[in-house]
Amino acid sequence: MHAITIPEPGGPEALVWDEVPDPVAGEGEVLVEVVAGAVNRADVLQRRGFYDPPPGASPYPGLECSGRITAIGAGVAGWAVGDEVCALLSGGGYAERVAVPAGQLLPVPRGLDVRQAAALPEVTCTVWSNVFMVAHLRPGETLLVHGGSSGIGTMAIQLAKAVGAKVAVTAGSKEKLRRCAELGADILINYREQDFVEEIRQATAGAGADVILDNMGAKYLDRNIQALAVSGRLAIIGMQGGVKGELNIGALLAKQAAISATSLRARPLGEKAAIVAAVREHVWPLLDAGHVRPVIDRELPMRDAAEAHRLMEESGHVGKLLLITE
Repeated sequence: MHAITIPEPGGPEALVWDEVPDPVAGEGEVLVEVVAGAVNRADVLQRRGFYDPPPGASPYPGLECSGRITAIGAGVAGWAVGDEVCALLSGGGYAERVAVPAGQLLPVPRGLDVRQAAALPEVTCTVWSNVFMVAHLRPGETLLVHGGSSGIGTMAIQLAKAVGAKVAVTAGSKEKLRRCAELGADILINYREQDFVEEIRQATAGAGADVILDNMGAKYLDRNIQALAVSGRLAIIGMQGGVKGELNIGALLAKQAAISATSLRARPLGEKAAIVAAVREHVWPLLDAGHVRPVIDRELPMRDAAEAHRLMEESGHVGKLLLITE
């Protein structure tokens, strides 16, 4: 088969479409013939040499894919050869075939084709696990999403609105904020021109955000705490703004607030399977009913992954970038 390899870390040109050995479905796994994969910022970090796959994972980038099952490993039940699926991966999505633990599979939702489903696993699992399973967003509360026009942001807006929450977003342009508003965002903040702390305070009559989903890390740490409501929850899922910040514990105590920081890739199989099961229970009915949809900016041939990475780093897209094998 062919896959995108990274012979040496570097810029987008470091991604090479090359012939590699076929994977084999081990015990508890299925083999998926990949129709599409999706691009995530973690893939960019891996390409640069800053985010190695966990032990035993595929060395090729790609944290999610969609396709058709072509082989079933020992001990797998509930799936059959020919099933159209999408999957959460620890790596290997930028390839023609990938072996996937059965607990990380999801069916293609009704109303979506198999290609579109590639945009779902990482964002739905990230949003549901952080915003709902950890931060426990409730109806009537306010969620602040940094990077509202990203793949994760566009899904977070829709899921929060589906459960009856109010949604604030930050984004860097009027066009991106317009797209967020179309998805249901209530409070639109241009981080290049406005102070999100002040905007959240004004929009909530001084209360603040009950939950913040943050992809920036250190750069926003202090301001995020300022923007939190009493008993607020800050969920950190990225480090685009740095890895080390100064924490004002006094401010955190005064608000009786909590901070969590999680990633999906290195979690044990059992934890990933539990998250995928929760997503299938709570998110898939919304997808099947058409209440939630993936936002896809564009599709590119998988062999052109370098161009997709350039687009990702330029941050001009809205939603997901897909890589197509067919």
